[in-house]
Formats: sequence, C-alpha cells, structure tokens
Amino acid sequence: MKKEWFSEWFDSPYYHLLYKNHDERDAQQAIDNLLQVLNLPPKSTILDLACGKGRHSKHLAEHGFEVTGLDISDASITFARQFENENLTFFQHDMRLPFRINYFDAVVNFFTSFGYFDSENEHLLALKNVAKNLKPGGFFVLDFFNSVLVKKKIVRRAEKKVDGITFILKKTIRDGHVFKTVEFETGGKKFYFREKVRLFELVDFQSLFAAAGLEILEIYGGYDLQKFDPKISPRLILIAKK
Repeated sequence: MKKEWFSEWFDSPYYHLLYKNHDERDAQQAIDNLLQVLNLPPKSTILDLACGKGRHSKHLAEHGFEVTGLDISDASITFARQFENENLTFFQHDMRLPFRINYFDAVVNFFTSFGYFDSENEHLLALKNVAKNLKPGGFFVLDFFNSVLVKKKIVRRAEKKVDGITFILKKTIRDGHVFKTVEFETGGKKFYFREKVRLFELVDFQSLFAAAGLEILEIYGGYDLQKFDPKISPRLILIAKK
C-alpha cells in the first residue's frame, strides 16, 4: 500500500535539509511564551504530538517537565532518541491511534503539524485522542498557520538553494487544502514530493474541538501572544482545556 504523503516525505533526509534553517531561538521563545500562559507546575507531564526530531521536546524537558515525544516518522524518532533521558522519551506513533489515557497535564502540537489527513473524521479522531491523552482539566495547545492569510499571500512558485541542492517549490489551493510540491535533482536523480494541508479556519476548529470534548480558552495570532486577527495574524494558536 502506498505511503501517505507525510510518512514518505517526513522520513526523507531532504525534508529536514529543506527546513533546517527554521530559527531555533524563535521556536524556543514561542514555547516559553506559551508555557507562561499555561503555568504548569514542575514535573508536569507533557506530550509533544508530532515532535519531529525532538528539538522542542528537548527544550520542554529542559524546563523540568516529564516529556514524551510522538511522531509518525521512524527516521525522526530514531534521530530524537539520542536526546532521551530520565524525563524525556520518544515513540513512533500515529496520532489517529490511542496512546496513554488520562495521563498528560498538557498536549502540545507546534508549527502546523495538523491538517494532514484525507478526511474530517480522521482529524476529529486525532483530536478525540488528544482529549483521551489528557487528564481531566489538562491543556491542549494547537499552533496552526492562519489559513486566511495563507490563501491571501500564497507564493505560487519559489526556489530555495540549500547545501548545493536547488529546491523548486510550487503551491496551489483547491478543495479546501493548500498543496505544495517539492522538486529537486541530486546525485543524478530527480525527486518529487508533495505536501497537503487542510486550510482549517477558526470556525472549523471551534466545531472540531467541541466535538472532541475540548473547550477553547484562549485564541492568539502569533508567538508574541497578540490577539488573533484573521486579516493580519501570522498564526492561529488555540489553548483548550479538557
């Protein structure tokens, strides 16, 4: 059976090469700002859902939390396990499947690591699993792009050169999704990958969260935790409670 696009692309070393220059300092500051809002006590249990190679899980663990990182990519989890210690562990896992029940004080899903599935039922299933992961009263942080702005400012073609490889990036919007194709050539071979993300807007999340048993408490428009404005905000960050 053909792999889903995210399993294939996220397991590729070229995915991490293309996105390697994401600013670590900005990412850590974003996490620190959100932690101030959550005000979790020391030793709280946190699930980093779709943790990638574990850099944000590692940063959370450095705050003294008990952190578990999950990701669907075997390659990412294999890499992340070098950071494991007594309060940081990693597992390969699909968020559409149950994990630990009534276990975590908080679940976090950073940097648009949601919206990848083919059906609304799968997205809802993932959110229902988040609710199951949480202890009663636990918090969920979802950090998504602002779909309104994505549609407004789409760049249909761009090139990015990284370590001698020229990546050609093309974006289109159709059927409520943004599609990105990634084409490049290296070692005499041509490669082609695609990304597909559902353009969820605030009203969509409000409906999904309610159906999953998650109550939205705060809505932010960026990592500086400014008020969300669909016309100008770069992000859509939701803090919800079970």
